[in-house]
Amino acid sequence: MNKHERLNMHTQNLANEKFSTLVKMFPNAVTEAIRGYDENGEAIIERSIDADVLSQEINTHVVAGKEERYQFTWPDKKKSVLLANSPLAATLRPCREESVDFDTTENLYIEGDNLDVLKLLRETYLNRVKMIYIDPPYNTGNDFIYEDDFAEETGEFLRRDGQFDQQGNRLISNFDSNGRFHTDWLNMIYPRLRMARDLLMDDGVMLISIDDNEVENLKKICNEVFGSSNFVDCITWNTRVPKNDNKGLGNIHQYILVYVKQSQRNRQFMMPKDGLDEISELLEKMKKQSIPIPEAEEELKKLYNKKGYDRGITLYNSLDESYQPWGKINMSWPNSNTFGPNYDVLHPVTKKPTKKPDRGWRWNQQTFSNNLDYENVIERHDGSFICGNIWFAKDENTQPSSIKYLRDVGKMLLRTIVSLKSDGGVELENIFEGKSFFSNPKPTSLIKLLIESIEEKEGIFLDFFSGSATTAHAIMRLNSEDGGNRKFIMVQIPELCDEKSEAFKAGYSNICEIGKERIRRVGIKIKEEAGLIAQNLDIGFRVLKLDSSNMKDVYYTPEEYGKQGFNLEGFMDNIKPDRTDEDLLFQVMLELGIPLSAKIKQENKEFSVNDNYLIACFERVDTTMITDIAKKQPYYAVFRDSSFINDSSLINVEQIFNTYSPHTIRRVL
Repeated sequence: MNKHERLNMHTQNLANEKFSTLVKMFPNAVTEAIRGYDENGEAIIERSIDADVLSQEINTHVVAGKEERYQFTWPDKKKSVLLANSPLAATLRPCREESVDFDTTENLYIEGDNLDVLKLLRETYLNRVKMIYIDPPYNTGNDFIYEDDFAEETGEFLRRDGQFDQQGNRLISNFDSNGRFHTDWLNMIYPRLRMARDLLMDDGVMLISIDDNEVENLKKICNEVFGSSNFVDCITWNTRVPKNDNKGLGNIHQYILVYVKQSQRNRQFMMPKDGLDEISELLEKMKKQSIPIPEAEEELKKLYNKKGYDRGITLYNSLDESYQPWGKINMSWPNSNTFGPNYDVLHPVTKKPTKKPDRGWRWNQQTFSNNLDYENVIERHDGSFICGNIWFAKDENTQPSSIKYLRDVGKMLLRTIVSLKSDGGVELENIFEGKSFFSNPKPTSLIKLLIESIEEKEGIFLDFFSGSATTAHAIMRLNSEDGGNRKFIMVQIPELCDEKSEAFKAGYSNICEIGKERIRRVGIKIKEEAGLIAQNLDIGFRVLKLDSSNMKDVYYTPEEYGKQGFNLEGFMDNIKPDRTDEDLLFQVMLELGIPLSAKIKQENKEFSVNDNYLIACFERVDTTMITDIAKKQPYYAVFRDSSFINDSSLINVEQIFNTYSPHTIRRVL
């Protein structure tokens, strides 16, 4: 079979895929319906699914066609579903001059409408993203939301080039006096969350910041998109800074909704226990001063009382000879409805059986014995004893406890109430010489806490409402601290800065310019502060910008041009004249599902991606060059139509590949 096939160069039509799936599963639900009438009055028939038949197929009782049901809906919801499924003929164009370490970095900064960008990323990053965090517009009545055009016909949508106008791109003010106030916001967020879910790995996590204005609606949407069973919890963030909302209360909280892709994965979210740094600092100081252990324990307890730590910390109030804090863990059987094993445990000094728990021991006798060491008994300053990993009181009248060190339990489950100062604005001002460019950016400490909670130190982390790029900042900082290899993808629409704003006066025309500059500045600072341990830290990012397809319209609809009497000879070169070979390469990578962070090498006319996984050449090629490419045996080989002088040269290419690399998949554009 001829493997030289033409690339589609646009995203897949998800509606077609889903329709095909339903046809296979429920052929009896397939029907036709009148969509409208043409100019001659003829009915326009289109494929359709009989919803009543489909509903009956998936129920075990008789379903009436118009019965009332529990559902969450709003005006234009069906159109927002259509928008999420609609294909897109667009691309992402690389911008080397605005990137940092373009050839080596695995981080991405993408400029453009995030719905279009998510569609372009879908095939390449399907089930590949570890975590998505977003901080979307809160719909306060004073902010901007994305305006998605529901009035577009399919053809217009395909030809839309994704560019933005002078009034703030595709953003509009959504005042609370608007009759569609909630509707417009719901129509904006819904298709983006539909796209986001597809990108998550099976054990992936979705986190969304929001406030009181839309938290109820957002949770209902997320329950529909992710499934209510995949709702983990709602974190309340105590910002510590009251918001003057003139409602008679000092509002000091926001929310973070937490969802997982699949709840069966039983993911746990962890966080460092409060005060570990302060505790470590105090103990290190006392150790250097050789403070006696009894006095050091008292000083430690004073710190606990002063800071008001919870039992997860205060339990660990004893110190060993190395000033390491440990605590006594109750050995009673934990289940109140059952009983644990019952056996004698001898006191290491009196040799008499100790007091037993009322409901039996937590451990079986063998495990308990393995943790005892009667040959090496240490007497403590208070008269108690350490015997292996077990603590005993002065005599046998007190139940013994197991010993657990604070260093081994330095983390706990992420709390649903998090108290962190909302100092993101101050943080950003410190980066930009005291200039205030954003009103309420999230603090890096909050995003770090969320990212660190899943414990994996590698993977792709996506933020498609990037704003000031706090997420990128947090990831680089966290990687420098724990040696992680997390990679970020930031997506932000190039929202114009007001000409009266501090940002515009400082030379930043849009939000993306601020975000990119922040990453540049903090990356250098983080690497300098970390020193030698962060020499391999990735502080770069590859800038990509959403744009119309590299292909002329005739590439997608040549039949229209033929009908209109165009001379197709004039369209032999189907690439737009302002596009570079590297522009073409990135659209090909999107089409073939190759990560946009892939390593790229260019030699002469030839691009090699990920060590010859893909070899692309968009210039004229001769037999020698084709033979050289075939001998490298790439998985994909891509050329332009214009690369071949005539049909016979194309046939020659087939023969060369069949000789040297018959398994290579060849594509042309």
